[in-house]
Amino acid sequence: MPKRKTNRSAAKRIKRTGTGKLKRQHSMHSHILTKKPAKRKRRIRKSTIVDSRNVRKLEVLLPY
Repeated sequence: MPKRKTNRSAAKRIKRTGTGKLKRQHSMHSHILTKKPAKRKRRIRKSTIVDSRNVRKLEVLLPY
C-alpha cells in the first residue's frame, strides 16, 4: 500500500498535543480588531482543541 501524504496546509495550522489530540488557533484575530472587545480578543488569542466532530476529517489530512 502506498504511503499517505500529509496535507501541508493543514499541517501548518494544526498541531498534535502530547496526548494525541489536535490543537488549533481561533479565527478572527488578524484584522478589524478595533470594534472587538478586549475580552473577545483575549479569548481568540489562545489555542483550543479541535472539536470531536471534525477530528476524523483532519486525521485523513494529517496521517502522521
